[in-house]
Amino acid sequence: MATSVDRIPAKPAHPSRAGTGAPPPRRIPLPILLAGLCLALPVSLVCGAGLGASGLSWAEVLRYLWAGLTGGAIGPGEVSAYTIVWELRLSRAVLAAIVGAGLSAIGVAVQAMVRNALADPFVLGISSGAAVGANAVLIFGALGALGIWALSTAAFVSALLAMLLVYAVARTERGLTPLRLVLTGTAMYYGFSAVTTFMVFAAERGEAARSAMMWLLGSLSGANWASVPIAAGAVLAGLAHLGWSARRLNALAMGDETAAALGVDPGRLRKELFLVSAAVTGAVVAVSGAIGFVGLMVPHAVRMLVGADHRRVLLVAPLAGALLLIWVDILSRVVLAPAELPVGVLTAVIGVPCFILLMRRRSYSFGGI
Repeated sequence: MATSVDRIPAKPAHPSRAGTGAPPPRRIPLPILLAGLCLALPVSLVCGAGLGASGLSWAEVLRYLWAGLTGGAIGPGEVSAYTIVWELRLSRAVLAAIVGAGLSAIGVAVQAMVRNALADPFVLGISSGAAVGANAVLIFGALGALGIWALSTAAFVSALLAMLLVYAVARTERGLTPLRLVLTGTAMYYGFSAVTTFMVFAAERGEAARSAMMWLLGSLSGANWASVPIAAGAVLAGLAHLGWSARRLNALAMGDETAAALGVDPGRLRKELFLVSAAVTGAVVAVSGAIGFVGLMVPHAVRMLVGADHRRVLLVAPLAGALLLIWVDILSRVVLAPAELPVGVLTAVIGVPCFILLMRRRSYSFGGI
């Protein structure tokens, strides 16, 4: 027997405009959109491996990629070029796709959880909490015994501690309410940011402070294949849970009373979403730093294309976020080559005007959130 939650209608992406004569917006059919994104993803990964400061031909890039995929042999004089393509660029492009997919999907979840169109994965204060641990490694050399794992471990552990602190402060006898989550997360964000700023100013080495600022603005310069499985596992687990919860997210977006009437426990669902959002955000921030605007912008852009039904949004948003971050990372490497821009700077440069244009569109209601 179907439960009430199985019969939840998708909340319209646009409020009724009866009497206005305004036609409904035209959208790309979902199968065509998904097929296009799935085809664009491997092409973008190849471009991520081929574009950069080193002048390698596309024939060389494709040959090195094929050698890496099949275990083929390369000449002794090609080891350096092969390392650039396979070990540095491709691992970085793959990690960019994983981080972009995770931030976009969690952006969808957080906006539904707090019913706020301006919410993103960082509104819970988790990213700024992760920055405290990362800065402790970059500036003061904490957890040096862990070697290459020190930065990601410190960032993830401090993100989880920040999650526990936000949860403890925001929780009431009625559970987690949207307003308390937003207010608590925002307050913690500023508190943790103050701590990281103090740490940067207290740094005795200028290079350490520069590395810390690069991480705070978001960077994939430290990407390697070792960091891919952990981030991929966290993102895939989060996507699986959110996909399974898509119908309940539709109900939650309608309001707690409506969700309860449809058989969804809003308090329990909000608690689940908080834990999943915090874990995935902590995992991706640990390997990429604090990359803003992806989790805020992509969900709204996707809703314009497919509507507000979370079953559709959660299919498209991860792919769109992955593609966006791959190309933003490529730009960060080539705009001022051989120097590198922080990825978060470019996402803000792209995201701000796009968000302004989005607000100017009369036909878009921010998903009804």
